[in-house]
Amino acid sequence: MGRTEYYNNPAAPKANTLIPASNLLVVDGSGAILLQRRRDTGQWALPGGAQDIGETAAQCAVRECLEETGIVAEITCFLGVYTNPKHIVAYTDGEIRQQYENIYIGHPTGGAPTINDEADGVRFIQPSGLDQYDIHASMRQHAPACASMRQQIGDYLAGTYPYLG
Repeated sequence: MGRTEYYNNPAAPKANTLIPASNLLVVDGSGAILLQRRRDTGQWALPGGAQDIGETAAQCAVRECLEETGIVAEITCFLGVYTNPKHIVAYTDGEIRQQYENIYIGHPTGGAPTINDEADGVRFIQPSGLDQYDIHASMRQHAPACASMRQQIGDYLAGTYPYLG
C-alpha cells in the first residue's frame, strides 16, 4: 500500500483516522542512531508503526524495531508524544491519518541490520553524518524556517525531552 506524507502543508487532505503508533530511537554504544530507509517513501526514518490490540505502546516500539530493522532493542527512556495535526499520512486505500506517535529511546541488545519488505536500507548513523540522509522532517528538520515545529531526532540530540505534545 502506497503512502504520501504531508508535513505543515496547507494542501494536505483532511485526516479521517487517528491511530496510535510507536517508534524506537535506538542508539548504539558509539552514539550512532538506527535508521531504516522506507521502501514506500524512500526516506530514512526511525523504526516504528501502528500499535496492535493486546500490546502496550512500548511493546509496539520494540516489535516494530525488530520487524523493520532486524535489531532487538531494549527501551531505556521516553522521548515523547508527538501528535502534530499538521503531519498527515495519506494511504492509497483512502485512509488519511493524523500523526500520533509515542517515541521511546533504547539500545540494541541483539540482531543485525537486515533489509526486508518495509526497509531497503538499515544502518546505524553517527549524528555528525545525519545531514547526508533524506530524513523526514517530522524526525529531523533541516530548514531553519521549520525550527518551531518539534522533531524527534532533534529533540533527542538537544536533550529536550520528554516532549509532551
